Amino acid sequence: MAAEDFSMAVADGLRLSKRIYFGNDRSVAPPKHMSSMERSSNFSFLPTSPMLYAVISDPAMVDNPDIPSYQPYVYGRCDPPALIPLQMNGISLQTSCYLDTAVITVSGSWRVHCVMGSRYCDCRVAIPMGEQGSILGIEIDVPRKSYHSELIAMDEKKDVEKVIKDEYGGFLKSHIFTFTIPQIDGGSNISIKISWSQKLVYSEGELFLSVPFSFPEYVTPAGKKISKKEKIELYVNSGPGIEIQCKTTTHPLKERRQPPGKLSFIYESDVLSWSSNDFAFSYSISSSDIHGGVFLQSPSLNDPDKREMFCFYLYPDSNTQQPITRKVFRKEVIFVIDISGSMRGKLIVDAQYAVCSALEELGPEDYFNIIAFNGEVSIFSSRMELANKDVIASANEWIDMNFVAGEGTNMLKPMKKALEMLSNSNNNNSSIPIIFLVTDGTVEDERQICEAVKSYVIPNQESICPPRVYTFGIGKYCNHYFLRMLATIGRGDHEAEYDADLVDVRMKAFFARVLSPIVVNVTIDGLDELDELEVYPCGGIPDLLSEKPLIIAGRYRGNFPQDFKAKGILGDMSNFVLDMKAHQVKDIPIDKILAKRQIDFVTAQAWLTENKELEEKVAKISAYSGYLSEYSRLVLHKMETEQKTTSSTGRIKKSSDSSSKEEMMLFILLLRSLGVGFGNLTATMEDRLLLEAGEEDEEKLPEAAEIFVKAASNCCGSLCNMCCCVCGVQACSNLNDQCAIVLTQLCGALACLGCFACCEACCGDDS
Repeated sequence: MAAEDFSMAVADGLRLSKRIYFGNDRSVAPPKHMSSMERSSNFSFLPTSPMLYAVISDPAMVDNPDIPSYQPYVYGRCDPPALIPLQMNGISLQTSCYLDTAVITVSGSWRVHCVMGSRYCDCRVAIPMGEQGSILGIEIDVPRKSYHSELIAMDEKKDVEKVIKDEYGGFLKSHIFTFTIPQIDGGSNISIKISWSQKLVYSEGELFLSVPFSFPEYVTPAGKKISKKEKIELYVNSGPGIEIQCKTTTHPLKERRQPPGKLSFIYESDVLSWSSNDFAFSYSISSSDIHGGVFLQSPSLNDPDKREMFCFYLYPDSNTQQPITRKVFRKEVIFVIDISGSMRGKLIVDAQYAVCSALEELGPEDYFNIIAFNGEVSIFSSRMELANKDVIASANEWIDMNFVAGEGTNMLKPMKKALEMLSNSNNNNSSIPIIFLVTDGTVEDERQICEAVKSYVIPNQESICPPRVYTFGIGKYCNHYFLRMLATIGRGDHEAEYDADLVDVRMKAFFARVLSPIVVNVTIDGLDELDELEVYPCGGIPDLLSEKPLIIAGRYRGNFPQDFKAKGILGDMSNFVLDMKAHQVKDIPIDKILAKRQIDFVTAQAWLTENKELEEKVAKISAYSGYLSEYSRLVLHKMETEQKTTSSTGRIKKSSDSSSKEEMMLFILLLRSLGVGFGNLTATMEDRLLLEAGEEDEEKLPEAAEIFVKAASNCCGSLCNMCCCVCGVQACSNLNDQCAIVLTQLCGALACLGCFACCEACCGDDS
């Protein structure tokens, strides 16, 4: 289901919920009438907090399960089904922050308040997540049954005969995960516990956490006597010997005593209405200079990889009270921008504004160039240009004239041209060469592009560092693992955005962050004595940026040194040396910090080498850590204690068989692959526009006339065996006004012809 369709289904559900009678003891107002502006907004009803919805196909089942009321019978069905937001009885949020990662757990209780007690409906769960959110686990409790999630390998065959292969879950948008729980009785309470991880945003020396926690008014229970409890727990652990300072918070948190390097807060209250603001929190790690260290941890007994784990971190200075006097690096920047047909419209305008904004960030000693490509290649200048005001003004005019969408996507030629231009530059002995690649498509020669970049990133003795490659992927049609591998080879970074509405903001921030390196050519001394070392990302440690901590993790065998040095080069070409210590930690989940990085890199490596063993390795890591991957599937297991059968009308019949009370385990829901995929070459060649995450290339629903013809052919073909009145009603409910008028006139004409035939048969002989 697309985001727009989901929002429209919720709007339909809110209108349908007006049928529900709550009696005189009503503490919240009914859903407000939507204004024309709200009706015109495509995404006005997308979830901004964990939400549950009743999936209503038959509007006749909508009623208060506690106070049945007279309801006029509704003929027809909701197609597509309406979504009625369920009322929430309680909510609890637990958040743990470690370095740049936050692990979120939400526990809540909802009630199916809108379906008759004798009927059942499916329930849709929607979980909006924060920055780069990834689902870790799901637990569900409903009367007589429960569910829990598990990640299994894509080709795993265990109990396959018990798997119902139905597409019950996916991403509505890039940050909204949805799935369906089938057949929940009207009036039932549903308890759900969902965990996910997300990234902390670093800006101006502070780490920011934001969790969607803004609940709409219509999820407040209808009843003054119903207890509504809201609870938030926050835990921050940055490691031993590090001082943390709380900066801002949106909710009234009470601090609990913790040792240095840790923070703990709690908020718990009985409320009249649920939180109307997202939960946000920020904190800083006090330091006036660059600082870092290493955390060490042994694997758990269930870890398939028995090697020791480490996590290396390096933070830029967080002293924002005084102006930064550190000299910055000179830069040579080339923007390689995709202007193929799929970028037409908003995306190409966003890229134009982002490049123009990045040019303004360059210093007077920096050099730049711009390459735009589709089937052809357009270059702003045949050489690197100095970033003065006149040249930047000329570049802006060139962008206005040349950023025009065209057919085809030839990525190899512009990348080779950019690499050649940087390697032939006379300034690379004292500057940082950077390539920005922006694309929304996939090409056939991606592995060849990786090999081309490898041949140019071999360090040149006359250059302080080889070219850095930073990639920005837009949408699901581009191969993000190719872009990640390209950035890994170039000791850069990869960023992705799947939502067209957020591309401009994300791209500008990405350009600005990359253009502020503090330390380059980072190395760690003292690791040569290890028997085995595997680092993610592999291929060289990325640069330390002023607006992003440097965090790498990996596995090793041997004795990790307790004291070692981190080295690099500063902007004034002086050597950077930092004495660091390794700390053995037990209360920081290094496996969670490592797993996502390991899965992303090994998946990119498996794609590049087409190695099946690496694919199996990714599946094992995914199953153990709980992080989604391209080679695993999310399965919901069902545990039930009582069997039920249903009649053709959807009414519930409980089995009296004694064996029905025995607990049994079986697979019930097999969700579709939730990975981002490896691009869509066909869509790229056809220059299709960006589709948001979760939206599929589905065939359009047939028009009303086609529905009627199909329904008529299906039921009239078996007219001798069954009555087709219900099918006829269902088909007619899909007709628009014009078709209904035509159909009525046709039936009237046929009736008249029938009368003539009857008169002729009765009176023909007399005439």
